[in-house]
Amino acid sequence: MNRVVHPIEVESYRRMRARLDTSHLPPLTRAVVERVVHSAADLAYASDLVLDEGELAKAHSALHAGAPVVVDVRMVAAGITRRETVCRLQDAKSGPGLTRSAHAIRLAYEEVGPGALWVIGNAPTALEELLTLDASPALVIGLPVGFVGAVESKAALRESGLPAVSNVSEKGGSAVASAALNALLYHPASSSSSPSSPSSTSSTSSSEALSVSPSAALSEETS
Repeated sequence: MNRVVHPIEVESYRRMRARLDTSHLPPLTRAVVERVVHSAADLAYASDLVLDEGELAKAHSALHAGAPVVVDVRMVAAGITRRETVCRLQDAKSGPGLTRSAHAIRLAYEEVGPGALWVIGNAPTALEELLTLDASPALVIGLPVGFVGAVESKAALRESGLPAVSNVSEKGGSAVASAALNALLYHPASSSSSPSSPSSTSSTSSSEALSVSPSAALSEETS
């Protein structure tokens, strides 16, 4: 995808990379980690995210081939400006044992079927509901935020074996969830990227799941 990067974003990435060494990460992993960190101005995401380069590569291909993108809330959709998304929250209703967010996931699955990319940044119950469906997702970006259910739902996502981007802690939210999707959306379908570009990546490849360690990711801040 051709994208004009504003000079402020270029400078922001430069400052971030002065404090966070991501050069050792494989390409799509680096793209996701950097954009999530950039969106939250939170370097700790580098050691909190859990993701797999091989899964990201397959999801990247599916996304650029036109796979549907489903979001749990409009705030996530608002952050994904260059792709139409499906959000059924306005049509959903809560019921006994079922939150409105969970019902929205059911409705979305009825609409898109298997093979979609799911981006959940708000409701742990939305992620929990998705795990009960036979959704066969291209990727689940599961980054709901909160002190109730968020950690547990993300742990369940990792245990499910589904292709996923998640994080270990309670933090998350619409901005970081949409940023993770945008990282894949902005990353070129087939080209080498310049290290100076905000969407650039390293040329290393790996298929191992990665939770970036703080000692490897964080460099000493220079004065």
